[in-house]
Amino acid sequence: MRGSKSRTGQPRSGSAFVISVVMIAVLVIAASVFFLRPSAASSGLRGLPNYTEIRGDYDAEGLKYEKQPHLGSSTAKVKVIEFADFKCPSCKKWKETYFERFQKEFVDTGKAELFFMNFAFIDRDSIMAASAGEAIAAQDNEQFWEFMSKLYDHQGDETKIWATPQFLLDFVKNNIGGIDYDRFAKDLQEHTYMLPVKEDFKTAGNYGVNGTPQFMVNGKLLKGGSYEELAAAIEAEAASAGAQ
Repeated sequence: MRGSKSRTGQPRSGSAFVISVVMIAVLVIAASVFFLRPSAASSGLRGLPNYTEIRGDYDAEGLKYEKQPHLGSSTAKVKVIEFADFKCPSCKKWKETYFERFQKEFVDTGKAELFFMNFAFIDRDSIMAASAGEAIAAQDNEQFWEFMSKLYDHQGDETKIWATPQFLLDFVKNNIGGIDYDRFAKDLQEHTYMLPVKEDFKTAGNYGVNGTPQFMVNGKLLKGGSYEELAAAIEAEAASAGAQ
């Protein structure tokens, strides 16, 4: 049985073959363009280093209180470290819910001194935000706490890259006063404080930190992150120090 022919007398199967070849070629080209173009995620990571790209000597032993932003009296018998990531929604919630209460109950009363240590683990822009905080703290310890509070207020989606160099430059310029902005911009762009961020991260991991926010009281890492557990640990350490 012969195949049907078109009005020109050519077999229809030949035309179908040509059309199929053309369609396949178009699909291959489209797929190549799609898979070879930079994705939105990868383009957003430009200029954001990961920890393997941050080179230099650091020491993951010891808590190095003197290197951390601090709040409260240095004579306080209880030293509290908060391990945090500026991209962490739970860290933002803790700041909004408990920070003022903690300051009134423990910092203002002289019971505890609070230290902030970076545990920037969520994504590369976590490292960038942490380095911005380090740059602020290097200029003014008090301004760091304003930076911390306001950056949480402007926190973006945890699943997206938002703490880019340009975002942080604009954020600090528009929200943080009392610092040398040109110095901050230079430190941020030249990655001046990337190594201290890596040191914080490695130190925290060395002491068992595996998420944020997490707290340490006089060198003892708390298992949970509730305010009640933190308050009880502080009171216990304060009582122990008073009895000595």
